[in-house]
Amino acid sequence: MKKSILTILSCVFAVSILAQDAIKKDSSNQRPNIVLILADDTALMDFGAYGGEASTPNIDRLANQGMMFTNYHASPMCAPSRAMLITGSDSHLTGVPNLPVFLPPEYSSKPGYEGHLNNKVKTIATRLKTKGYRTYMTGKWHLGHSETTLPSKRGFDRTFILDASGADNWEHKPYLATQNAKPPWYQDGKLVDLPDDFYSSKTYVDKMISFMEDEAKKEDPFFAFIAFQAIHIPVQAPKEFVEKYKGVYDEGWEKMKQRRFQKAKELEIIPSDAQLEGILPRFEKWENISPEEKKIASNDMAVNAAMLEAMDFHIGRYLKYLEENGMMENTVFIVTSDNGPEASDPSLLTGADQWMWYNENHRDQNRLGEKGYFGFIGPQFASAAAGPNSFFKFYAGEGGLRVPLIFSGKNIPQGKSKAFSFITDIAPTILDVAEIDYDEKSSINPMTGHSLFPIIQKDTNQVYAADEPIGMEAAGQATIFKGDFKLVRNGKPYGDGIWRMYNLKNDPGETKDLASSNSKLFEELKIDYKNYATKYGVLEMPEGYETVEEITNKVKRALFPWLIGFVVLVVGLFILFLRMRQKNNIKL
Repeated sequence: MKKSILTILSCVFAVSILAQDAIKKDSSNQRPNIVLILADDTALMDFGAYGGEASTPNIDRLANQGMMFTNYHASPMCAPSRAMLITGSDSHLTGVPNLPVFLPPEYSSKPGYEGHLNNKVKTIATRLKTKGYRTYMTGKWHLGHSETTLPSKRGFDRTFILDASGADNWEHKPYLATQNAKPPWYQDGKLVDLPDDFYSSKTYVDKMISFMEDEAKKEDPFFAFIAFQAIHIPVQAPKEFVEKYKGVYDEGWEKMKQRRFQKAKELEIIPSDAQLEGILPRFEKWENISPEEKKIASNDMAVNAAMLEAMDFHIGRYLKYLEENGMMENTVFIVTSDNGPEASDPSLLTGADQWMWYNENHRDQNRLGEKGYFGFIGPQFASAAAGPNSFFKFYAGEGGLRVPLIFSGKNIPQGKSKAFSFITDIAPTILDVAEIDYDEKSSINPMTGHSLFPIIQKDTNQVYAADEPIGMEAAGQATIFKGDFKLVRNGKPYGDGIWRMYNLKNDPGETKDLASSNSKLFEELKIDYKNYATKYGVLEMPEGYETVEEITNKVKRALFPWLIGFVVLVVGLFILFLRMRQKNNIKL
């Protein structure tokens, strides 16, 4: 009898435990996993789903099954964008309103211009972690690596990150002369070297999968943030991805821009009667450059497209991992970019050739994209990549700000949205997806973005009220969006620092300045910008400030010790040579 009772009690206990586990799993499954994928310097139309030439089937699959945004904006620079993305707060509230490399030295002591993520804002990882989410990050961080600014100190459980504006994709070495040493890589808050088989897109996915495999609490929902280096300079990709794009861009930048412009109309990204902004007048025409220059430019674009496809390939590996482990159906995916296409030509910087040689980089057209190859698309092809939009990265024209945004996965309906949205909107949207209250009392500076969740659920077609101004400033590039209108100032060298106004609904290419014809609204928007600058502590850049000049000066300062060392070495060798000749009684 006792044996029977014990058996019954054991069965009841076992059933109770199983029931509790089931309830726990059901409860956790009600909160979706969230995967945030951030591409680097990717134009609005670079992904296949948006009309680009690169093959991106995995991203396209997410786009076609979910919600595509075509009027979404970021900052024109990576670090401010990343600060806003991860916190939901205006960049001037985060301590990262500018790229540190562009910041005048005297500004680094100014409040809000520290150049690293401050403690007045909370990251989305911190907010999710306190509500039971597992949190992981791999990829480019670029928001600081002190005891308080590393992602391992800002809410992420496991991390493998690069804290620099960029780096080589094959080796542990810098990509700019302003980086005096190897770029810093951290795993879980500690400096590490790179694996022998390192390729940035591959390794970021490898590490993310390994973190998730090592996790003990697999029943809890997770937040995974993968911030790729693709397609930041240097553009590099494995040979097998490069070959298929050779020749694709041989027709040049003018025809590519025209092709993307027409494709944007077909996809209803822009109105059918929109006007093309065109390649900036100061740029060389494709027909006027030499055959050799055409070959090199086309090949760099081939590597650029290949790098996108390689990133997509490794995203596919991650999606497969989630599918095989039964996590795909309960996951929401967000795919976006930090700013528009990179237009910089590093070869024009002072000492670039010497630094390239010293850093063992090359431009060998027979080794496209491979180890040591230093690829970049330059301003003409960057303008073409921007397609229907004006300017590119580092500028407040739509080409620098308007980038792709995709929401896909659990409970995300299929569709497209033309609603204006901003990068600070992502964090509050994630909280809404996770059904988590914002709890703004827990941070000094609040989130300034609006949730896109009502748009995603098709409850509304508008994120911001028609009379609500949304401001942005980075290194003097500035704008105010209000309803259909945009006030914008693009600085040198490709801009002129003059305020202009456009109706983006009718003129997304910013081809017709309305400042004179609608002077009342123009003045109203200037007042809106002044109010924005006052509210968020925006500082005007010094008189005569130019981003290119600022980085050139930093390159000179970085190269100066190396040049001095080289001169000292040469002089020392010459003196040694003279002494040896003197010792051997050899006459000059």
